[in-house]
Amino acid sequence: MTAAELAQATGAFDEDFAFLSSRPLTSAERKLHANARRRGRPRLGRGAEKIRISVERGLLEAADAYAKMQRMTRSEMVARGLRAVLVAGGYYRRARPA
Repeated sequence: MTAAELAQATGAFDEDFAFLSSRPLTSAERKLHANARRRGRPRLGRGAEKIRISVERGLLEAADAYAKMQRMTRSEMVARGLRAVLVAGGYYRRARPA
């Protein structure tokens, strides 16, 4: 692309007040815009809570290695472990499939 072609292709972006030639969003466009502005991961269940816990280093290394081998995150590994213990103890009835 030559300098002249580049200048022609990008000339519309040189306007100071491009919003003057814009129009209001339609309801469908507003909905798309609102969905695009949402940040973070989709909510699962009742949402997530960040916690800080202490874990023995060797256990954490083994858990990380296992999680990596199973292609899951550390958080997913901890959640599955907690769920398994709670189900086994009868404190959690709704076991989610793996």
